[in-house]
Amino acid sequence: MLKYANYDIVFQEFPDEVTLAINLSCCPNRCPGCHSRELLNDIGESLTAERLIALLEAYVGNITCVALMGGDGDPESVVRLLRTVRKKYPKLRTGWYSGRERMPSEEELSAFDYVKLGAWVEALGPLSSPTTNQRLYRIDDGQARNITDRMQRR
Repeated sequence: MLKYANYDIVFQEFPDEVTLAINLSCCPNRCPGCHSRELLNDIGESLTAERLIALLEAYVGNITCVALMGGDGDPESVVRLLRTVRKKYPKLRTGWYSGRERMPSEEELSAFDYVKLGAWVEALGPLSSPTTNQRLYRIDDGQARNITDRMQRR
């Protein structure tokens, strides 16, 4: 089961998107130097399909993407919820920020337009840093294309 602590409209998580970013709690990764330590805890409300749709209803027309930020403890629920979004809102893009190192399976990829992979390594910096270990992928027709360079500071 996924729980969310908070959410916000953001403009920098995915290129050219206005994203409803939902921060999931119960993060299992325990990355040293984590910038969202509160998300390590079991806090917030259950993120059911009904709750997710209710959140989206408030912002549809103002956002182009919805992203689940975390959820590494229950990736199956991440896929299930984002498939629900795709079914109800076929034009809304979907994304997942994961600390995992491996790409979801080919079948799971159909739930996503974007996937960010990689644990937080403070010394290497975020996606905007040219030294980051993290990678951002755009998913098109089941193929993952690395677009990390679109996030880099120029």
